[in-house]
Amino acid sequence: MYTTLIATADLAAHLADPNWVLVDCRFKLDDKAAGRQGYLAGHIPGAVYAHLDQDLSGPIIPGQTGRHPLPSVDSLVQTLSRWGIDGQTQVVAYDDNQGMMAGRLWWMLRWLGHDAVAVLDGGFRSWQQESRPVVGGEESRTLRRFVPHPRPEMQVSVDEVMHNLHNPQIRLFDARDEARYRGEVTGLDPVAGHIPGAQSAFYGHNLDADGKFLPPEQLRARYAALLGDTPPEETVFYCGSGVSVHHDLIALEHAGLGRGARVYIGSWSEWITDPSRPIATGDQP
Repeated sequence: MYTTLIATADLAAHLADPNWVLVDCRFKLDDKAAGRQGYLAGHIPGAVYAHLDQDLSGPIIPGQTGRHPLPSVDSLVQTLSRWGIDGQTQVVAYDDNQGMMAGRLWWMLRWLGHDAVAVLDGGFRSWQQESRPVVGGEESRTLRRFVPHPRPEMQVSVDEVMHNLHNPQIRLFDARDEARYRGEVTGLDPVAGHIPGAQSAFYGHNLDADGKFLPPEQLRARYAALLGDTPPEETVFYCGSGVSVHHDLIALEHAGLGRGARVYIGSWSEWITDPSRPIATGDQP
């Protein structure tokens, strides 16, 4: 069973396995049609397509939610069943953005109790660079029945984040790049800055020059320095809208540091919907 990352060679050996489901998660936040267009033009054989907004997110409630709230459990179960995922399935998610989009599906499956899910290390770009097979068009799979076993403890609400702002036992980490963390740029959000007390933990530092995850020992050193004596179970990670944040959780687990870290899905885009919530700028807390 693959539970964090999978290499292209390992995936290639299982393309014909009926109990393996590939999910193409390519998506561009500034061009929402690009991912599906890329999938139709060419994808790994057997892959179905997951649209971030339509399949992996629920309805946005202006002034209340972030940009990518979770869908309802019932809605997600229907989607996963349509993709042919059940308790016997090994899922592999991939994208062309260093695992950022694929990590969202990785976390969501874990959230519903399905541990046999991994992100393709290097993604579609590595697959293409290695001249592995690619097909066009849209594919579908035989319906299977996905049975959820939700793990609500894997996430925290905005109220919990607010309540623990001054709790020294809970460490908060921001997965966005340093410029957005410091408040130098806003990105896709109208307000710049970070949640007070949060420490910068940009997910891009998990990657090597080829866009693959660093070896476990290097990731272990990075997160040991970030967490210090704090166990993962007492950490909370967030990003802009609950997408790139999962990259840090994959890295933590791939490094052998456990899987107890929690996610604030609403993230910065939800935090700033209430002007009474405090905002910090600048470097470290």
